[in-house]
Amino acid sequence: MPSPDRRLRCSWARTPLSIAYHDREWGVPVHDDRTLFEFLTLEGAQAGLSWETILNKREAYREAFAEFDPERVARFTTARVERLLANPGIVRNRLKIESTVRNAKAFTAVQDEFGSFDSYVWRFVGGKPRVNRWTALQQVPPRTLESDALSRDLLGRGFKFVGSTICYAFMQAVGMVNDHAVNCFRYKQVSRGRSAR
Repeated sequence: MPSPDRRLRCSWARTPLSIAYHDREWGVPVHDDRTLFEFLTLEGAQAGLSWETILNKREAYREAFAEFDPERVARFTTARVERLLANPGIVRNRLKIESTVRNAKAFTAVQDEFGSFDSYVWRFVGGKPRVNRWTALQQVPPRTLESDALSRDLLGRGFKFVGSTICYAFMQAVGMVNDHAVNCFRYKQVSRGRSAR
């Protein structure tokens, strides 16, 4: 999609917020556990909503969930959850909030078992990004065999809001797959492991 700066982007990047996210973050390989926990939380929060809504609430989420420190979130009390339900800056859905606390506990258990969540999650793509060659948004699948496997394993470890579609969106966000369209200016940059300029 042409933009004021004349760069071609993936067609979903249309607003200033989504363009900034697309250009700087989406599809860039992430190996930091706290950032991985952030995206796992945000993708689950998005269920039934638009990504734009979540991007608008992202800073409030960081504040509400202890900068996505999984050890701290794992210790959230019932009283803390009740306070979060009154926070207009986040999605005030009890199941989603409670699942974030539960997921933080499961996340730290994975860290204990594998040394890091990064070591665990990247195994599902063989340790390196899958690079696709889509020419249109309609070609991008909502889920894959890899996201199915990740979803099953996460659910088996007690995670919630980690269905295969959510897992695939997570994998796209953290660069486990490069789903930028081939004519998008970020496609080659991300394929080469480069951050935005």
